[in-house]
Amino acid sequence: MTARPRSALALAVLLVLCWLAVPPAARAESLLSQGKTATASSSEGAGTPASAAVDGDTGTRWASAFADPQWLQVDLGATASITGVTLNWETAYATAYEIQVSDDAVNWQPVYRTTTGAGGVQKLAVTGSGRYVRMYGTHRAGGYGYSLWEFQVSGSFGSSTPAGPGVTKVTGTQGNWQLTVDGAPYVVKGLTWGPPVSEAAARMPELHEAGVNTVRTWGTDATTKPLLDAAAANGLKVISGFWLQPGGGPGSGGCVDYLTDANYKNTVLGEIQRWVTEYRANPGVLMWNVGNESLLGLQNCYSGTPLEQERVAYAQFVEQAAQAIHAIDANHPVTSTDAWTGAWPYYKAHTPSLDLYSVNAYKQVCGVKQDWIAGGYTKPYVVTETGPAGEWEVPNDANGVPAEPTDVQKRDGYVNAWNCILAHPGVALGATLFHYGSEGDFGGVWFNITTGNEKRLSWYAVRKLYSGRTDGNTPPVIRSMDLSRTTDVPAGAPFTLTADVADPDGDPITYTMGYNSKYINGAGGLIPAQFTGSGPFTVTAPSTLGVWKLYLYARDGHGNVGIETRSLRVVAPPVNGTNLARGAVTTASSYQANGPGAPFPPQAATDGDTTTRWASDWTDPQWLQVDLGRSQSFDHVQLIWESAYGKAYQIQTSDDGSTWRSVYTTTTGDGGADDLAVSGTGRYVRMAATQRGTAYGYSLYEFGVYRT
Repeated sequence: MTARPRSALALAVLLVLCWLAVPPAARAESLLSQGKTATASSSEGAGTPASAAVDGDTGTRWASAFADPQWLQVDLGATASITGVTLNWETAYATAYEIQVSDDAVNWQPVYRTTTGAGGVQKLAVTGSGRYVRMYGTHRAGGYGYSLWEFQVSGSFGSSTPAGPGVTKVTGTQGNWQLTVDGAPYVVKGLTWGPPVSEAAARMPELHEAGVNTVRTWGTDATTKPLLDAAAANGLKVISGFWLQPGGGPGSGGCVDYLTDANYKNTVLGEIQRWVTEYRANPGVLMWNVGNESLLGLQNCYSGTPLEQERVAYAQFVEQAAQAIHAIDANHPVTSTDAWTGAWPYYKAHTPSLDLYSVNAYKQVCGVKQDWIAGGYTKPYVVTETGPAGEWEVPNDANGVPAEPTDVQKRDGYVNAWNCILAHPGVALGATLFHYGSEGDFGGVWFNITTGNEKRLSWYAVRKLYSGRTDGNTPPVIRSMDLSRTTDVPAGAPFTLTADVADPDGDPITYTMGYNSKYINGAGGLIPAQFTGSGPFTVTAPSTLGVWKLYLYARDGHGNVGIETRSLRVVAPPVNGTNLARGAVTTASSYQANGPGAPFPPQAATDGDTTTRWASDWTDPQWLQVDLGRSQSFDHVQLIWESAYGKAYQIQTSDDGSTWRSVYTTTTGDGGADDLAVSGTGRYVRMAATQRGTAYGYSLYEFGVYRT
């Protein structure tokens, strides 16, 4: 009988024994540190960051501040067996230092130490295990700091790199990147988050059903945990933001000096480190986002050379924050948002530790791809706000205010934005569309896809983009809306609104209307509008002069709403006859001579110009009087109030300016335009006020005394 091998098992044992005979360094040992996240105790400048010591380029270097001690550390991404460390020193080297390892970047164990370092290239055979490896220098060779061309760590991982729940990475190569979560590809299909955190648990299931996988916030603090927990429980992630001044772009935020205000920077950095430490293990975290529109917003605080210096200093502070976050949390990338791609050159030059860029772009979102290409950037990006054109991007209407897009245009704006993001594969890693909020104010109508907790056309468009779903009842569509008068609507007068409205599901439609006075007094809220009819509608104009927004709401009874808006300019009701007061000598008990827009003298109320006004001191009583030149009869008085109106006042006449008789009295004045059919005779006519309608004084655009 022919002899056979003893067994396959015996052969396997033999192979294992042979493998075990191979020295450890000859197994899967490799360079572990190159391209990994590196941080340091300090950096001499923006051109010598920690990352330069692990980039594989011996022409770039890390350099520290000129002080002892200093350290440079690299996060290998997982625990590894360390067998060698190579230090390629620049002329600023360490004579005394340690090589240390750690599992948590907090507790360190030395695996090599020397007090006789000679610089140059030092190849050290070490034995140790850890995720983090650092050079800890305690004595410099000269008066400079420490500087390494390269810091290389060699060794081996186990059979696989461990990854716990919620580990987000930016992987891939130039132009071919992707996000991964726990090793699986992840495209950000997100919304910016607006509701109270207390509502997160109730709202997240709805977002999950709509295909949303990410929400974005602008601040992270002690209140954030319920949002993170609710997101994780429903399979969503959070781009967790940290607010920096002057956040919010043009016209927003406070001013801080990033060149000199060490207290602000240290305080903010401490808060960032605090909350990253608190939430880094929460499976709801996708990434950290430092700042929002501050590089653009700095133009509200500075100009010229100081502006440029502040922008550089801001980008350097974001770098400091990114390094601090990486030192605490190696499992989530760091980004920073601004309102223009013009911020990216600052990040490219001064913030190398960012893992990816972010931008808020609305009408201009489809130009981001070309901006990225033209800028020669080497990092991917996410779009952290986008949607329909904003107030700052649309043309003005006939009343000189921004023409808000229609519901249909807003819906199409989200679709267009998402398609442009998808058109940059391997670089644009997704978006958080703006905005998932419940506010029903001016901004809430413009941008919320769930205004007043009612779903808009935009909600269903986003759901289709993210999940492919097209089922369910959808909102009424307002295909047109017109006002019979738009530029000259008399205060308190009726006008006609016509609209073409249809419900795709054939549901009966109910209507409401509201007014907003933002373009008069900056108010964001809406007040009910009085109207009759079911289309066409007869609507009553407000009594306060200026440009108003009128909103038409069409509801289907299923939680859906269509909203359309137009502006109208409210003017003083025309008065027949002659204005005896126009151009006459006018005096007052007081007037505001100082302050924004001042002075506001008495004669401004009788100049026939409704853009000028008289304004009194902020006390009671006050009066404004006009000298008609001689005793005359009149039968009509018109008061056109600014927002500071009289609640209680009288119209009085006099022959000598001393003895007065009352022809009209009220204690229920409500501002706007008061048209008073009152008769009297006298040389002098005055408005004598005893109770203000606001905390301010009294202010009149016009005080007209008419004979019809």
